[in-house]
Amino acid sequence: MKELEKTKRISIAGVISILVVLIAVLSYKKPKHLYVNNSKTTLETITTNNHFVALDALKGNDVVLVDVRNQFEFDKGHLENAINIYTPEILSDKNTSILNNLKNNNKTIILYGTTTNDVTVPFLLLTQLGYSNVKMATIKNSYYQNQLITINDTIEKPIADIKAFIDESIKKAATIEKPIPVKVVTPKKVITVEKKKKKPAEGGC
Repeated sequence: MKELEKTKRISIAGVISILVVLIAVLSYKKPKHLYVNNSKTTLETITTNNHFVALDALKGNDVVLVDVRNQFEFDKGHLENAINIYTPEILSDKNTSILNNLKNNNKTIILYGTTTNDVTVPFLLLTQLGYSNVKMATIKNSYYQNQLITINDTIEKPIADIKAFIDESIKKAATIEKPIPVKVVTPKKVITVEKKKKKPAEGGC
């Protein structure tokens, strides 16, 4: 009788464990956004100037301008035909759908804000998520008598060649340096010899 009760308890515990696992599997949701490009690929991308677009190159049939400023700034004044996707809301369901449609239709997304610095974070984020059709507008926006004034923004040129530095670092990391053998020198024992003291001369007749 005791063995039967013990068997029943083991069976119940086994069923409960299986149910817990099934509930966990069914309730698991795959993340909506997964990184496609690693940090290395992203760094290699930003070390080139191919993702910068000047003011005179913002127009085109395959170009869509995306204003990353907030709704108030967008309504105050924006570039012609631009759409508003505020940076903190860039990964919302609605905006993700818009970005995916633009990508699938081979449209080039050009991000712009008050300055070029405003679009650095959303550009890096979208690049790591696999949006290879994203570029940054090197422009600066300001207002004069409630009218939007847009001019080219000056991009600071690095003194050092960052790409060359990254390539050199990768090469050094891939190279395994052989350890230099160290010759161990055993110190010789020094034996000190005590000098014998001279006896004083004995006097006498």
